[in-house]
Amino acid sequence: MASQEVIAHAQSVKAQHEKELMRKRNVVGVGVGFQERAGKLTDKVCIVVSVREKLPLHRLAPQDVIPSELDGVPVDVKATGTFRAL
Repeated sequence: MASQEVIAHAQSVKAQHEKELMRKRNVVGVGVGFQERAGKLTDKVCIVVSVREKLPLHRLAPQDVIPSELDGVPVDVKATGTFRAL
């Protein structure tokens, strides 16, 4: 179970970087959650960046690459498609 301190730090880092991340092509959302590895959730808190589709690095412009870590908090990229309100 993640401590409130770890969650608060991740939320703070997310708030600091959210606008920058949302400007990247393909990004549709940014949140805080648990890192996923091999299709299973772990107990490690991370910043979750939702993208329309996961693309290989060679298909991304340098400014659109999502870092694997921000201020010591891991970043998990998840393909979610596009969000639409009904």
